[in-house]
Amino acid sequence: MKAVVCQNKELRVEDLPEPIPSTGHALIDVLRCGICGSDLHAREHCSRLNKLVTKAGFSGFMRQEEAVVMGHEFCGEVLEYGKGSRKVFKPGTRVCALPFLKRGESTDLIGFSERSNGAYAERMLVDELMMVKIPNGLGNDEAALTEPMAIALHAVNRAEIKAGDVAIIIGCGPIGLAVISNLKAKGVKTIVASDFSPERRRLAEKCGADVVIDPATQGPYDNWEAFGLTMKLEQALDMAFNARKKMDSLPVPWWHIWRLADKLGMATPKRPIIFECVGVPGMINQIIQGAPLFSRVIVVGVCMEQDHIEPTMAINKEIDLRFVAGYTPLEYRDALHKLANGKLNARPLITGSVGLEGVETAFAALGNPEVHAKILVDPKSQSARP
Repeated sequence: MKAVVCQNKELRVEDLPEPIPSTGHALIDVLRCGICGSDLHAREHCSRLNKLVTKAGFSGFMRQEEAVVMGHEFCGEVLEYGKGSRKVFKPGTRVCALPFLKRGESTDLIGFSERSNGAYAERMLVDELMMVKIPNGLGNDEAALTEPMAIALHAVNRAEIKAGDVAIIIGCGPIGLAVISNLKAKGVKTIVASDFSPERRRLAEKCGADVVIDPATQGPYDNWEAFGLTMKLEQALDMAFNARKKMDSLPVPWWHIWRLADKLGMATPKRPIIFECVGVPGMINQIIQGAPLFSRVIVVGVCMEQDHIEPTMAINKEIDLRFVAGYTPLEYRDALHKLANGKLNARPLITGSVGLEGVETAFAALGNPEVHAKILVDPKSQSARP
């Protein structure tokens, strides 16, 4: 079969042996695969990523000298199963699958493993436990975006955001756009998106952003007081004094009232939820410096270098800093069904497609935010340019 191999930062199309399914594995015919920012990072920095992932307790991540077929955002059609498998879906069924493949006692990250090829290929193996049937006739293009939409759904879930909260997205690349789409699907009423790129700001509006900001002309934290957010520490101190003064006028001890207000969520100052979707050094600290007090910051962007923050500033502002990665099988399934039910809009992200011969060109094209956000790979296409 034909596949795109990444080795020593080079991409090339090769003829590889057919994958042979073992017990619990399904062989699928790849229909579509999205090119992820993680793929671009892995091509350039996989040896560093290997060391970091190994420190976190996983030793199977790809290394630079290995020949790896990437691609972990995919959908495909079931062809056959390994002997002794449960055969969850009939051959011919279109499925998506979480990119994890169990081999004995170890687990491979599909698309980041020399042993388990990803979806920049005509065929691949998936774990039958990880497959989810594509419902409601959802198209292959949208189905292939289940994985990035699941990542964004996980970030939104970890944010514990409510409909009345103010959300701000810093960076409107594919993952930022996916976060906006998920916030819109959740019913969040105020979504602010910030990006230097005019094209990505346009896509942010299509995905559901209510306010779009060009940080070159307007800071993303300007006018936050208009949303009822606390910008200065002195304001927070005044709030405490004013609350005590009001409670003293009531006929019951003030601490009982305060405890009741805490339980009802009335004693907690209003906070924005900020999604960092850029992943460059200095961005987290920049957010800490500019964000309103009590902000909850969800770090979704993957910074590939060491970074620095000023903890004292974060402490004085009582910033809630949360890092997120991946998703659960339920979130993956939910993302697919939201796409199929029309609750989640992924179509604005798709800006081009290529065949296997065009993957290297697509990697280069994704470096220009004014042209592309998400390029899909169709192994059956002959297109060499997105």
